Amino acid sequence: MEQNPTYITINHLEFFGGYTNFRVGDQLYLQKDHDNPYDDEAILAYDSHNIKCGYVANSVLSVARGTKSAGRIYDAMHEKETCTICFITEEILIAKIDLD
Repeated sequence: MEQNPTYITINHLEFFGGYTNFRVGDQLYLQKDHDNPYDDEAILAYDSHNIKCGYVANSVLSVARGTKSAGRIYDAMHEKETCTICFITEEILIAKIDLD
C-alpha cells in the first residue's frame, strides 16, 4: 500500500531570486543546513543548478496548512533529499517529498 505523500512549504524565495524561475513538476534538492545560526532544523532548497532558492518553512506563521514543517521532517530525512514542486504562489512553493 502506498503511503500518504508528505508536502512541505518552501519559503524565503524573495531572498534567492523569487518564484518566477520555477514550474510545477520541477525537482528541487533539500539539504540540512547545519551551519544556520537561527534554526537548528533548517533545511535549504536548491535548484538543478545547485543554486540556493529558499528554505523549508519551520514556523507556524509560514508553514502552509496541510504541509509539514522542517522540524517535522528533519529527523526523518537523509542529509540530502529531493522533492517535486506541486504548487506555486507569489510567496511560497509547495512540494512533495518522498521520505522512506
